Amino acid sequence: MDSEKSSGPGDAKIDGCLLVCIRILPADYTSFSLKIGSCRATLEFQNLLPLDNTERCELFLPLWFAAAVRNRRRRATRKALMNSSEFAAAASFPASFYGTCTYAAGIAGNVFAFVLFVSPMPTFRRIVRNKSTEQFSGLPYIYSLLNCLICMWYGLPCVSYGVILVATVNSIGAVFQLVYVVLFILHVDGSKKLRMSALLLGVFGVFALIAYVSLELLDHPTRQAFVGYLSVASLISMFASPLLIINLVIKTKSVEFMPFYLSLATFLMSISFFVYGMLLHDFFIYIPNGIGTVLGIVQLSLYAYYSRKSVAASGLPLLASY
Repeated sequence: MDSEKSSGPGDAKIDGCLLVCIRILPADYTSFSLKIGSCRATLEFQNLLPLDNTERCELFLPLWFAAAVRNRRRRATRKALMNSSEFAAAASFPASFYGTCTYAAGIAGNVFAFVLFVSPMPTFRRIVRNKSTEQFSGLPYIYSLLNCLICMWYGLPCVSYGVILVATVNSIGAVFQLVYVVLFILHVDGSKKLRMSALLLGVFGVFALIAYVSLELLDHPTRQAFVGYLSVASLISMFASPLLIINLVIKTKSVEFMPFYLSLATFLMSISFFVYGMLLHDFFIYIPNGIGTVLGIVQLSLYAYYSRKSVAASGLPLLASY
């Protein structure tokens, strides 16, 4: 069927049988041309008034023409998605070696992080048994809770695409840290109880503010950068604890305050997420975990050095003094 139709603010003359709506940006003078093979449609607009920043017009196009345009758009969309590193990793799993390595690194990081999350359990069993926090501090668990919430937020699809394993590990971590903080509040003395409760409310207030600002005031790329830099800063601040332990080991020349398996789990978790971030080309994942990997290597090296010296010293004969 052949037909000619004039519609909207412009004229379109083309052989066809399918009505198609297109959207163009208005301007003082705009020329819009479609051509596939020998089929061509040209529209010219003059002095258009903005209508929600767009104008709509209708074309009668042949069915094969519309299908060709639709397929071309699909190919362009597919190519853009495949250029995204995280989507490439997700889409190719488990078929490709790249996707398998990416998910294996992320899952390994989740497993080793879980070991770290359960490591304070003996301390809290002691607190619950004695019904007192004794000389233990609850601040590390407050900081860890805030860190887990920020990193969990970064891993969610509303902020970052394709890094859901970051969200899973930190959501589990947030639950553990919240339980630890609540147990600490229940068993701490009166004045400290009020302080810890205020800090816990402050953590949720800061997280709510971050979520509101990132969702309501920022577009998606800016949101990812904003939350990403916050997560990097939060993770780097958490490295103060390993640095203090390293300093203590060097001063005392003893590994008594640096448990081997905890240091090993920290190293394995950091290197797993470092590899995960590198494979996804995600700066906000591999930078802080790269720093954590270096600190883990230093801790293990110090453990090997000072534990060997301790073994050598224990082999010396005892000297009696009179």
